Amino acid sequence: MKNSIKVERAKVDMTQQELADKLQVSRQTINAIEKGKFNPSTLLALRIARAFSVKVDDLFFLEEGD
Repeated sequence: MKNSIKVERAKVDMTQQELADKLQVSRQTINAIEKGKFNPSTLLALRIARAFSVKVDDLFFLEEGD
């Protein structure tokens, strides 16, 4: 699964740490999600989408073969 979290963060000039603090997770969690090493729970995906005022399917998308 791919995501556009890094792009959304750049749009609002937000660091990984700032997003992590807002979501009450570690910066390492945000880093792992952005790099595709960790797929967030449904709840966390919804919270991330809400943080950027976008839909979950605008943030996360499947790759061929997923």
